[in-house]
Amino acid sequence: MSRYGRAAALVCAALLAACKPQVREAPVAAPSHARHAPRVTPPVSAAPAPAPRELSDGGPAVPPDVSRVREPVPKSEPLARYGNKSPYTVLGRTYSVRSTSRGYRERGLASWYGTKFHGRLTSSREPYDMYKMTAAHKTLPLPSYVRVTNLENDRSLIVRVNDRGPFHAGRIIDLSYTAAIKLGVHLKGTARVKVEALDGGAPDAGVRYAARPAQASGSGPAAPKRTDRGSASTSREPRVLLQVGSFTDRDNAKRLERALEARDLDDVYVDRERVHGQVVHRVRIGPLLGASAEALVARLRRLGYASVVVAPE
Repeated sequence: MSRYGRAAALVCAALLAACKPQVREAPVAAPSHARHAPRVTPPVSAAPAPAPRELSDGGPAVPPDVSRVREPVPKSEPLARYGNKSPYTVLGRTYSVRSTSRGYRERGLASWYGTKFHGRLTSSREPYDMYKMTAAHKTLPLPSYVRVTNLENDRSLIVRVNDRGPFHAGRIIDLSYTAAIKLGVHLKGTARVKVEALDGGAPDAGVRYAARPAQASGSGPAAPKRTDRGSASTSREPRVLLQVGSFTDRDNAKRLERALEARDLDDVYVDRERVHGQVVHRVRIGPLLGASAEALVARLRRLGYASVVVAPE
């Protein structure tokens, strides 16, 4: 074929290709569940969501071995520069800080605090360390040393009070996470305890009376009166405990405790004691001053609890 013939053939081929119908591929259908899904553009740098534990108080994710953590040794310390202002007000209630911890004894509920406050400053401006044996109290001078006894299992230990709280009704002391584990309080969250101030490493066993209330200049003797147990202003009247029942079965004692609390009675607790080799669970109320105790005894008798025993604290 000549040069002109080849050129003519190429032109004819091009014309035939242009006239050929075009066939388009049909698009592949998306799955039915994804057809209307919104398009999501991932962020450039997404921060991880906070763990639930960071949103509320609790213990660490991996519980530590606290068996080797030793109790603090009570010693004489100067008052902290911060945290001893008196009076002070929290949640609408005013508290008076005691001038001394000597003679302080109280029974009530203990609670504890952990990761939410770990590393934060306490009221005394010391960093809170949940792995140390410390506690918070509403009215004891900072720092103070107290012995805390869990009345439900007889465990006892010494803690150093360096913070304020707890400010929940009915609670008298807030334990560090480690102290709560050692006392067996961490599982339930709260427990009935006895708190005793220490002086030179030993409880003030001989002190049974609170300090006399201060008198204003030119006034006569102050009349005895019951005040908030957190206040330093109380009478010299002895404090007593009311024993409403005594049981060898702890469940029976707890039932009576709940029944009394249902009657709007405060400071009810179960005290576990050993008598002649047998464990006895005593349901008690207090401590109370004499006049208040007499009124409460009369009320209990009207409620049908005739066998109330009055005993010194």
